[in-house]
Amino acid sequence: MQTESVPFYIYNTHVEAEDAIQSLHRAGFDVKKLSLVGKGYHSEEHPIGFYSAGDQIKTWGGIGAFWGSIWGLLTAPAVFFVPGLGLLAMAGPLVTALVGALEGAVVVGGVSALGAALLRIGVEKDQVIKYETALKVDRYVLMVHGSAEDKAKAGSVLNNSKVWQEA
Repeated sequence: MQTESVPFYIYNTHVEAEDAIQSLHRAGFDVKKLSLVGKGYHSEEHPIGFYSAGDQIKTWGGIGAFWGSIWGLLTAPAVFFVPGLGLLAMAGPLVTALVGALEGAVVVGGVSALGAALLRIGVEKDQVIKYETALKVDRYVLMVHGSAEDKAKAGSVLNNSKVWQEA
């Protein structure tokens, strides 16, 4: 398990999360060092779907355009049903950690598979609970991976943006 910290930012809407990622992209930040996780939908009234088309995942439904654009920027797009959290769409290095947690059948004292993946990348258990709670209330969680310099650069860009709540 890594012991370095992973900065997290919580956004209330998909528009805010996308603005943050686009701000980082415009600033020259390597967006492959970002992970984003959030609900894959916001309404029970619209059908939802995620499917593979060549080397890309396509989506339709209430916010399909949002996830389609995010998945075009970030690595390893995926969708998981996580008991207790529901259907989560995500992309970035966190996906690899989650797959590792699922394949290793990691169970860590009352946290979900996503919580186990977060613990694997060095997030403290009390913070895991905070991020899972944010996801349960339809927030978006953005994580910054990489060197200390990468994290500082991302923090500088995001701290200057209008909308964010550091976790």
